[in-house]
Amino acid sequence: MAETNLPSGPSLSQISGTWRDIAQNAARTLGLGILAPSNPSQNTLKQLMDSCINGPGGDVSQRMRTADLGRTYLELDTQRRRDFLTCLAEDFSPDEQKLRQSVDNYLSATSDAKRAVAADKLRQSSAPERLKLLTQFNALPNGIKFLVDMRTDLLAFKGKDPFLQALDSDLQQLLSSWFDIGFLDFVEMTWRTPAALLEKLITYEAVHQITSWNDLRNRLDSDRRCYALFHPRMPDEPLAFVEVALVEGLADNVQDILDVSAPLGDPRDADTAIFYSITNTQTGLRGINFGEHLIKKVVPHLSKELPRIQNFSTLSPVPGFKCWLDNLDSVAFENAVTREELKALQQRTDLEEAKEAILSCTDQDKWLENAELAELLRGPLLRLSAAYFLEKDPRGRALDPVARFHLKNGAELHQINWMGDTSDKGISQAAGIMVNYKYDLANIEKNHEQFMNDGIVAMSSQVKGYLKQLRSNSGTKGPLQRLRKTMAS
Repeated sequence: MAETNLPSGPSLSQISGTWRDIAQNAARTLGLGILAPSNPSQNTLKQLMDSCINGPGGDVSQRMRTADLGRTYLELDTQRRRDFLTCLAEDFSPDEQKLRQSVDNYLSATSDAKRAVAADKLRQSSAPERLKLLTQFNALPNGIKFLVDMRTDLLAFKGKDPFLQALDSDLQQLLSSWFDIGFLDFVEMTWRTPAALLEKLITYEAVHQITSWNDLRNRLDSDRRCYALFHPRMPDEPLAFVEVALVEGLADNVQDILDVSAPLGDPRDADTAIFYSITNTQTGLRGINFGEHLIKKVVPHLSKELPRIQNFSTLSPVPGFKCWLDNLDSVAFENAVTREELKALQQRTDLEEAKEAILSCTDQDKWLENAELAELLRGPLLRLSAAYFLEKDPRGRALDPVARFHLKNGAELHQINWMGDTSDKGISQAAGIMVNYKYDLANIEKNHEQFMNDGIVAMSSQVKGYLKQLRSNSGTKGPLQRLRKTMAS
């Protein structure tokens, strides 16, 4: 894949300076003064926004006012930015009177032709004025990055405020259209990629922290791959990236993959591509799914480059398992242990209940390093983890966010790996468990449809075996029903 020599990105001060120059140059051309004071009042902010949307003049005047308003936003502190966004949300929402009139006209239309005209008028009147201003920001240099960062602020502010939520919906819809997958560039990141971009990988990596340049080089070596998506108007900012290990067989431990001292593998011998880290980098683009598109680009690319690779799988974290386990009811624990396991746990902890005994062990420091204790907990925790992947959140979605992503994309829950991540983070979040989600190209569409339509989780015989053990320990089919009533947090 061709490398792209990309510059480092502009800082906020550079964007602010650029927009100030635009405003000043336009003002001199038109014989006007700069509109925005250094610390505008809320009323002044409203006037400035209205001037950008409805003010007189042509494109040059509009560009000047918009650039100056954007420059003002960049120089505000956190509270004043919230005031700015609140003003934009509340004072430039759809005109209620016009909207009511449009609804009445649509409901009273007496023919299909009149209803079509009324529906178009209704659509126009329901569009808030702020959309025009957001689009004007986008037309400025680095405007799309400005809007992405503005939405990052908005997500932190909005809470349950209905006006800010509506503004967020508007902004997300605009960004979704501007970041359509058809506009994105698919780029392989290598050790020859400009250092400024490699630094972004180190900064943004959210799954397995990159601890050094040596660590990064290991992840970009010949038996590894890293691919990223870029937008042409944000060429210095990866939107998402995926790290891939080229191995023989199914990798079941992430420390083995990340080990900088491990011998280098020959990618020509690899039969499996392991996606071990997928990171979305821009908080302001939350809700826009780049990971799915990225995987769909990587699979055919690797298949063409290395035809011997026939298996595509993840090695994924289970970030919510330990929290879910801590809040699970005691009956589920009772159904997850055999009589022999319960007896051994009671002897080790002097605790009668399975839940208390198991949690007392997993709350110990470095418990996974105790081989005897780890082996004792292995069976119960693997059975409970299998049940965890069937759990739903209050919105009826798969409770685990990583599972939600891969199952939605058509993957199979293929293998649950004991001691898959023995880092402090892996132990505290998932009791050391990791998962392989397998992308079987022949079954992706079927798995996706079954999951989306009926909530059916495609799973291997290994996972089904753990679930059968969970059911059979007490001779009842009740545990899974009880599990779904536990806390979904």
